Amino acid sequence: MSALVTHAAWILLVTFVISAGYELYRVTMKAGVSRHDSTGSFVRSLVLYGVATIVIAALFSGVSWAAWAGLVFSTVMILVSIFYYNPRILLERQPGIIDWFEDLVFTGLLFVAAALLTYEVIGMTLQS
Repeated sequence: MSALVTHAAWILLVTFVISAGYELYRVTMKAGVSRHDSTGSFVRSLVLYGVATIVIAALFSGVSWAAWAGLVFSTVMILVSIFYYNPRILLERQPGIIDWFEDLVFTGLLFVAAALLTYEVIGMTLQS
């Protein structure tokens, strides 16, 4: 497993821990503000966190397809964040500073992971 894949795996792990913590905050502290801030919505999002866990575990284990899977997953999540989550879910939640900050950090970390995994799949390496 290369350093690029290891770094991408850690970045994705941190990204989804932050996201899960944020969603837990929304379902407990902001319950009822929008239809997305409910226990049912949180439980449905566990499927996404399950997929993220599988991708991250594959990256850490070094399986041959993991870099491609991580790149596709990161790219899809970036597109979902920009074209679905931001204009629909985030705005319905009546966002405050915490909401905007989490969204920017989440999407930014996905871009970093996608860049690292792009370097990996095209054969680039980190030099020390």
